Amino acid sequence: MSTSLSILHQYQIIADISRKMLAQARADEWDQVVMLGQAYQQAVDVLRHMDDLDSNDKAARKNLLTQILDDDANIRKLASPALSRLEALLGNMKRQQAILHTYCSWSRTR
Repeated sequence: MSTSLSILHQYQIIADISRKMLAQARADEWDQVVMLGQAYQQAVDVLRHMDDLDSNDKAARKNLLTQILDDDANIRKLASPALSRLEALLGNMKRQQAILHTYCSWSRTR
């Protein structure tokens, strides 16, 4: 396999993983998204150690990158409501801890 083909193959692997991540995000399977995210990161790390493409294959790479970025944007849109709920939950927990701390401090002084 030529270097250029192996690089395109690695981009295809990354694109396939991002497609699977998006499917799992749409299914609300966030644990699976996280697990696939680890495979995605490993695939990107492999790509970082490869040589650059020749000019003939840059169009193919562009199509794969466009797909990867579209998948990423869609995953982020799907994750946004869940992250907002988590942020609200953490905010409530922090307020409850502050109230509990204040109450405990107050009750000790009595």
